[in-house]
Amino acid sequence: MPLAETILAGRLLAATVHTVPPGALTVVPGRFARRIPWASEAYRLVVLHRGRAAIVDPQDVQILPGTNVAGEPRDDVTVASDQAAVECPVSAEQVMLRGALFRAVQMSGAMRRVLDRSVQYAGEREQFGRPIGRFQAVQQQLAELAAEVTVADVAVKAALRVPDDEFAVGAAKLNASRAAGAVADLAHQVHGAIGVTSEHPLGALTKRLWAWREEFGGEVYWARRLGELGRMPWNAVSRTEGEPATVTW
Repeated sequence: MPLAETILAGRLLAATVHTVPPGALTVVPGRFARRIPWASEAYRLVVLHRGRAAIVDPQDVQILPGTNVAGEPRDDVTVASDQAAVECPVSAEQVMLRGALFRAVQMSGAMRRVLDRSVQYAGEREQFGRPIGRFQAVQQQLAELAAEVTVADVAVKAALRVPDDEFAVGAAKLNASRAAGAVADLAHQVHGAIGVTSEHPLGALTKRLWAWREEFGGEVYWARRLGELGRMPWNAVSRTEGEPATVTW
């Protein structure tokens, strides 16, 4: 469900004269926007365009449905007009920043759950007469997994203390996006083939990690942005010359 998107849209509307409507919401940054989370299933869309915000019924706009790799709605939206828009002091950049923090929090929670499930599985699954968690190779994988989760979690908690600090939030999102791939790889190595079956809950978590890592700015975007701020973190990823830094909402 669009929990983060609803909170984000509600905070935006709270800064205007609009009354926050009930039900699920999502933010549309502009009159023509791609891959908007939950646009086709939201009760209302909050369209932010040129410093003005409007509450729009999804039935009054053109929506091209789509999904991310986790199966969550990611839709292309075209809004014909501003539709009773009012002045909004919140900029698109501020929405982007807060959205990145929300995604980092969600990814941190998902990674923590992946770690818990991996530790539990390693203690239950037996091979050669003993739990696989007693084998040194599996123990090393679990240790690496715990380290990745901890680093991401620390960065997110630091950003939550200063949610308007672009460097702190960017570092948290960069860390979470970077760790997501490693966490998913390690967890599936521990689980083996059963972790990729539709019946097992691990896939629901790792697919969201793969999808969320690029939303509200991926590793390349935030690495470049932190470099522009002049305080590049130790684990910032490198970028191939000429590679575009795309921003996915």
